[in-house]
Formats: sequence, C-alpha cells, structure tokens
Amino acid sequence: MTTAIHKRSVAVLGATGSVGLSTLDVIRRHPERFSVSGLGGWTNVERIATLSNEFRPKMIGVSDFEESSLRQALPGDLATQIVSGSAGTEYLARQDEASIVVAGISGSAGLKPIFSALSSGKTVLIANKEPLVMCGELLKDVARKSNAVLLPVDSEHNAVFQCLPEDHQTGVSQSVGVAQGLAPRIRQITLTASGGPFLRTPASDLKHVTKSQALRHPTWKMGEKITVDSATLMNKGLELIEACRLFDLPQSQVEVVVHPQSVIHALVHYLDGSVLAHLAQADMRIPIAHALSYPDRIDSGAKPLDIVSISNLQFEAPDLDRFPCLSLARQAAEAGGAMPAVLNAANEIAVEGFLNEKIRFIDIPSLISEVMEKFSPKAPINLDEVLIVDQSARKIACKVLKNTFQS
Repeated sequence: MTTAIHKRSVAVLGATGSVGLSTLDVIRRHPERFSVSGLGGWTNVERIATLSNEFRPKMIGVSDFEESSLRQALPGDLATQIVSGSAGTEYLARQDEASIVVAGISGSAGLKPIFSALSSGKTVLIANKEPLVMCGELLKDVARKSNAVLLPVDSEHNAVFQCLPEDHQTGVSQSVGVAQGLAPRIRQITLTASGGPFLRTPASDLKHVTKSQALRHPTWKMGEKITVDSATLMNKGLELIEACRLFDLPQSQVEVVVHPQSVIHALVHYLDGSVLAHLAQADMRIPIAHALSYPDRIDSGAKPLDIVSISNLQFEAPDLDRFPCLSLARQAAEAGGAMPAVLNAANEIAVEGFLNEKIRFIDIPSLISEVMEKFSPKAPINLDEVLIVDQSARKIACKVLKNTFQS
C-alpha cells in the first residue's frame, strides 16, 4: 500500500542566491511533493523573471527600484503578483499559500522576513545565521507562541540536528529548548571549518590579500559576503553563536576545528564516549532536502559520498592569532545580550569596506574589535530594540572605518 504524499507549498526568500537556487533545484526534482508559492529576489531581475516563468509562483518579491523592470520582463498574468521592497518581502514570507518558508536572504536583511514567517506559524528553514545571532531567543519566543517550526539549513547546524536523538530534534524544531535533556547526555558539539583560502598563508602575507583572492573559497560556492566571512573565520564564529542559540549550549561546549576536506560537517560528543559524525558532500542541496522533507528523506541530487576516495581526513585547531574573528565571536557569545548583534553589524560594515577596497583584509577583525569596545548595550527585549542596536552599531562601525582606517 502506497502512502499518499501531502504536497507542500514553499516560499523561497533569496531565490536568486546560492541557497535559493539549491532549494529550487531540490523542488524541481520532486514536483509531486512541492510547489512554489512565492519567490523573493531583490535586484537580479533577469534571474527572478526566468525562475518565475518556470515555477509560476502566486507572489514575487523584488526591490522597489526594480519593480518596474520586473513587470516589463514578465507576462501579464505573473506581473500582477509582484510585491516590492522590504515590506513586500515580509508580506511574501507570511503569505497564506506557503506552509514552508526558506530563509535564504544574506545578512541582517533577513531578520524581519523571518520574524514575519515565524509569527505566521510557518515551517521556516533558516539558512542565514545572522538573525539567530542577533536575537535568537526572541525568534524562538515568536516561534513558540505561533507554533511555528524552525529547522536549521546551514550545513553544520543541520548536521548537528541530524546527529541528535529524536526528542532533542523535536525540542529544537519547536523552539521549546532541549537543555534539560541535552546537558546530561551530550558533552559538546564540534563544528568543522574548511579554513578558507588562507589556511596556509603566512600571517605577514595577509596584509596583502586582495578581494579576488578572498573570494576563492576552496570547497563552497557562495555569495561574496559569506565567502569573505569564511576567509576570516567569522563565518564559523557566527555559526558558533547560532549553535548556542539553536541547541541551548554555552559557548564553552561548542568546539570549532579546521577540517580542510569539508566532508565531516559536525560531530556530537556524548557522555558515554560515543561521537556521532555527519559526513556528506559539500553540497547545500543535502541539508536543504533534509529540512524540506523532515522527518522523511528524499533525493537531493548530490553525488553519493565515496568513502574510499576521502580516506585521508585532516583536523587541526584554528590559528586564532591569524584569524582573531573566531575569538571575537566567542567573546560576544560569552557576553550575551546585544553583543552578538553588535558583532554582526560591525562585521557587515567591515566586510563591505573590504569588498569596496576601503580597508585591508587584516583590518576586518580590528574594526570589529574597536566597535565592540565602544558599545555595551543592554539586552533587547523586542525586534525594535534589536534593530536600534543594529543601526547604532553600524553607525559606530562606519565612523571607526572612516576615522581609523581611512584617515
């Protein structure tokens, strides 16, 4: 007897980015399971128009500046479904038709849409770590109140999730907390880092790093901001904070190790001495397929892992002298309150400054550290206060960038 498959409708935020395109590839492989009710792009009109013609969503999100261009690029029946700007993206995230929302918008720009989706009781597949870093407890509180489901898609956190016992998975997905059950059974979790393009680069050479060099990630193909974060190891620092939020662990129980092969994505260490590891190809379709079909399993389209070909796996401690961003993230996690939001805001300004060639690669952690020293906000109690902290930290970061690094 064949069990009937309940078809679910998906809204993809950040549809033109790497996470969005990977999500749509998985959906494309399973038309009997998924349909697309919404696509959110921003300025890539050509790509969002192509995707919209293929998937025929009920709603399409785009920036205010590109709304007119997108209307001209779409046939009349689709052009009536456009919503624009930040408010339009929030509306798309809570649209009635969608039961699943994939949050693939990079950076803090994804914060409000995720709040919108969670407050509407959606199943939210969260791929961007910044909102959880900025205000993870507030997001989880919203999810609890609306009975929303929160599933991690970031490869490392999805790997941890898969290595947890079923009752802990339920606790994480329902945002009710797992600390009471987790603490006695799990010693720590380990997140792995590829080490980025400068793993073997001498410290003296880092001052000469160019933008093009920083964007050559050895294993993952991602957007510019996250690729630079991977090069500084800030990406792993943000993931550390995200792991603390998701799995209710202090930063002292979240370890980071460098694993250049990017085959093992995370490990969970149990008190009896057992260690469960998640191995997979470096392909975002794997965690996306898992989260889309959870608790079921579906084909992601990724190549099977050949164990023989990856027989040589290496692990080493991160060099915190050359990559101090990881230490800054631990400091922010330990401080708690609004400090992770300050860290995130300063990092976004610093990375933007580097990509625009206003500061050097080695100036990124220096700028972040200076902003953290100048800023000691109280813990925000609602979204408005989070956004105030974010904007205040950005203003300080811009001032530091101008006065310290461009003077």
